[in-house]
Amino acid sequence: MNITKITRTFAVALVLVMTATGLWAAGEEEEAPTVAAEKKYVTDPTTGKVVEAPRYGGTFTQVTMCESAHHADEAGSAIAYEGVLENLGIGDWAIDRDEHSFDSWILPISVTKGKLAESWDISPDGLTYTFHIRKGVYWHNKAPMNGRELTAYDVEWSFHRYAGNKLTGTQFSEAEPYAYPGVLLSRVPLESIEATDEWTVVMKLTEPQLGALATIVGRPLISPPEVIEQHGDLKDWRNLVGTGPFMLTEWVYGSSITFDKNPDYWAYDEKYPENRLPYIDQFRLLVIKDRQTVLAAMRSGKIDLIGRGGCAEMSDVNAVESLLRTNPEIQVSQLRYYNILMISPDIRKPPFNDIRVRIAMQKALDLETINETWGKGWGTTKPDGMVGRGWKEYDTPFEEWPEEIKERYTYDPAAAEALLDEAGYPRGADGIRFKTTWEYSYRKPISYAEIVVEYLRAIGIEVEIFIQDQARASSSVAEHTYEGMVAGQAGQGTNPEKSVGSFHSENLAYGGWNWIGLQDPVYDAMVEAAHAATTIEEQQRLVKEADMYYIERHWQIWGIFLPQFSPLQPWVKGHNHEIVIGSPPRTILPSLPVSGLTRS
Repeated sequence: MNITKITRTFAVALVLVMTATGLWAAGEEEEAPTVAAEKKYVTDPTTGKVVEAPRYGGTFTQVTMCESAHHADEAGSAIAYEGVLENLGIGDWAIDRDEHSFDSWILPISVTKGKLAESWDISPDGLTYTFHIRKGVYWHNKAPMNGRELTAYDVEWSFHRYAGNKLTGTQFSEAEPYAYPGVLLSRVPLESIEATDEWTVVMKLTEPQLGALATIVGRPLISPPEVIEQHGDLKDWRNLVGTGPFMLTEWVYGSSITFDKNPDYWAYDEKYPENRLPYIDQFRLLVIKDRQTVLAAMRSGKIDLIGRGGCAEMSDVNAVESLLRTNPEIQVSQLRYYNILMISPDIRKPPFNDIRVRIAMQKALDLETINETWGKGWGTTKPDGMVGRGWKEYDTPFEEWPEEIKERYTYDPAAAEALLDEAGYPRGADGIRFKTTWEYSYRKPISYAEIVVEYLRAIGIEVEIFIQDQARASSSVAEHTYEGMVAGQAGQGTNPEKSVGSFHSENLAYGGWNWIGLQDPVYDAMVEAAHAATTIEEQQRLVKEADMYYIERHWQIWGIFLPQFSPLQPWVKGHNHEIVIGSPPRTILPSLPVSGLTRS
């Protein structure tokens, strides 16, 4: 057992761009003698470390355990369009890692630079955003785009489409397949979007908004107008055309997805500006739904990476230790995204609409013991809110919580039983107070759920676990068809305003965001006030207040915060524990700077 091999998060931005790093692969073990003779070294300007120089060629293989709908439109499949389509902005991969490490989901706008937009200006009143579109960016040389140059008119068209055409007076029909028509307008108070010439897009807001720039440069991915005008949508993956470093060339549903290098890609490696991206010739995504098969593929070297998207991150410490016993050379990074081991009841239904029941369930769990035994000490038990510790100015640390709230997290089964009695759920003749169900994600360790269920049984709550397959996982939370509880998350560490906004009532309509079914007008007003804040200081205060309101009402039951693990083959080089280089974080490697990665 060589757990000392586990390192900090290795930073492949699995989602956004693949266009800006010097991440590469040195070659498989059987190729080591040849590779060793060809090694060259450079200094990584972001860390000052001497590292192997990037090399061109090869195929990088990742795994996904959650292949989505077999089409390429954003409404159905992030897998298809990541690395093919691009957006306006990206994290600045060339900055000193002491300035920003990229080792969490936090991506401040201060470290974001232009991508398809080379630069932007904001008027003093905060109402007018002018984007200068990059020249020399070409659509893939594939019909009907045929390699023509991207212009501001393409950007204008895409933004109107993402806004549901509501600013043009010709709204999409109900049959329009695009994801969440009009969602852009729910996040940014846009008044108009206009390309004033071939290289300039001007967006006007009805009122200033702090988060507008981050939303605009992070969304949407710029879609190919001629393709959608010709075919009506992007449902047929064969029609997908983008400006990104990769082209989707094959999709054998249920088996593999293949992306080939775009030979005309516009970007250069920010670390090594003489190097044109991408480095690798091909990115291949294997679809494997069984965890043991995934591990076997990693052991045999058939895949280069587990995790960093694709629903494949590992949460089972025993499985990680087993992998390292057989393959001690494998690198394993810890990914502290958010706490995925939460219990999320539907708080609209009895018994979970009673806070005493939720507190009793919390006090029934001996998180310290669970962490030391099942988690092997890798997790943490200190609770948090929705925001997470990564945003210090927005988050209230546990040490500063009211004593009454902190006491709820003390393991005390006797107090838990007293609360259940008080709430009107006495033990029956069979010792059971009430029965419920827990729809548990197939991607999370069932062994953890089984331990939690035993603790709850000890206080008279009988829980039946249902393992969700992918289809059920997507529908039960989105449609709120689950009977009792689902596996949720908290302590997210992403955009704090959006984190607290997850449980806004309007998100009941957007599949999966408001998984506890919350409809609280007071909380809604707090979230809306934070969204409308005009200064950073005001927003920080309002987010803190909304987060504490969530904490005080104990809407979810906290589990141990165990890192997810991402095994990586030893021949992959050039990473510094980064996670994300763009926004929003997505789910597949074409967001890893796969464009900056090579294999020989």
